[in-house]
Amino acid sequence: MESALAKPDVEDIAERITQAVMEHRLPPGIKLAEERLASAFGVSRTKIRQALTMLSREGLVKLSPNRGAFVASPSVQEAIDLFATRRLIEPEIVRNVITRAGKAELKRLRTHLAAEADARQRGDRRAIIKLSGGFHMLLAEVGGNSFIEKLMAELCPLTCLIISLYDAPHTPACPENEHVQIVAAIERKDEAEAVRLMLRHLDHVRNELRLGETEKQDIDWDQMFG
Repeated sequence: MESALAKPDVEDIAERITQAVMEHRLPPGIKLAEERLASAFGVSRTKIRQALTMLSREGLVKLSPNRGAFVASPSVQEAIDLFATRRLIEPEIVRNVITRAGKAELKRLRTHLAAEADARQRGDRRAIIKLSGGFHMLLAEVGGNSFIEKLMAELCPLTCLIISLYDAPHTPACPENEHVQIVAAIERKDEAEAVRLMLRHLDHVRNELRLGETEKQDIDWDQMFG
């Protein structure tokens, strides 16, 4: 049982909310009631408010005067703009990985791919979604450009929101084997092919998007964050 003194700090709360979004457990547009979150996390509303303010600066949360905080609900145009941005950034990430990654970094990528394969074999959709987003974050980290890594930390959760809104139900966050192909090209130091595969991959994910009604879902806040 967790000690009463081991309360999460503001950064921890923000990170756990971000993870819940990336794993599609918190859908776009849902209200983030301070009282419910404070009870679930076992902290003061002040801490919750600070965490939500932090997430609002990253675009993941929208703060509305007199209404409260809501998980962002990106528009179709914002979805198009986000993928256009990722198409600009991720080829540079691939180039950086090829230039800077050593054996240890390539091993980290292979270990991540193995975890993805295991999650797919087990049919663990939540793990698949989390690991799919994590792959792109790991590439940014291995690429070694801290500015790009920070930007990807904002873009990946927003991408998950967009997938939640516009993707076909039960479609994998990232198509199977495409990450494997990208890493294989990186290991061969085939920059042109790795970039081509990354762009094809991003286009594949974007082309799965569709407009449609979003389903409302009930949230058990205590189970999620308690």
